[in-house]
Amino acid sequence: MSRLLAAALTVVVSALLALGAALGIVALLEATPEQPNTPLITYEQTDQGS
Repeated sequence: MSRLLAAALTVVVSALLALGAALGIVALLEATPEQPNTPLITYEQTDQGS
């Protein structure tokens, strides 16, 4: 009986660990990094008298 209990507890604990790892990975993937709002290319604007 104790082997069956140990096996059941192992299954439950491993399932909880897998669920926690999956939720942690999803939380990390949904985290948006802070990005600067600076353009990589800038163009000089010249006044064209039209």
